[in-house]
Amino acid sequence: MKKKKRHYVMTARSAKAEATRERICESVMHLYRERPIDEFTLDEVAQRAGTTVQTVLRAFKSKDNLIIEALDHFTKKDSPFVADRPGGFAPSPPGDVVAAVKSIFDIYETIGDLVVRNLANEDKNPALKPLLDQGRANHHVWIKSVFAPQLKARQGAARAQLFNCLAVATDVYAWKILRRDLGLSRSATQAAAIEMITAVTLTEISDGTLSVVELVGRR
Repeated sequence: MKKKKRHYVMTARSAKAEATRERICESVMHLYRERPIDEFTLDEVAQRAGTTVQTVLRAFKSKDNLIIEALDHFTKKDSPFVADRPGGFAPSPPGDVVAAVKSIFDIYETIGDLVVRNLANEDKNPALKPLLDQGRANHHVWIKSVFAPQLKARQGAARAQLFNCLAVATDVYAWKILRRDLGLSRSATQAAAIEMITAVTLTEISDGTLSVVELVGRR
């Protein structure tokens, strides 16, 4: 009986601690949407989460750790990120440009603004670098997977150049320029990305001419 009671107490305590961590992470994200990381304090985080600075530090050790865990928590909770897929992104048929663009833009529509802010703060807050480096690596893995047929059709420098072009066309900054700076709708933004990708992957077979990427690679 005592064992059951002790187990219940430990379970309730763990659930309470987890709920506190959740509130702290949510507090960080609310503050982060309002202003850069270096402009809010642990006191503000604790106050908004309804706890103390001591509790925050006991749970996360430091502000840097707190930021990283909060961002990671937000990504896993609120984005269409799929941990067991290439690069962590939702699956799409290899070579299907339309499906690939929709897949990655699903993520950008959810957390694109947050990623852009992280990138802008990278130099000021080195603690963000591991998270951003992982995001870059995930993006590269995803490109190699979903555009595998297009990449395999190229060799050497032409393949590397195509990879670079695909990285730019599907980057969060390309999404930001089209969606935020130019104010395009999501469908128009996706159409622009699809057109860019189609242009650099197109190979004219009938007359034997080289693709755009191969021509660029030879210059």
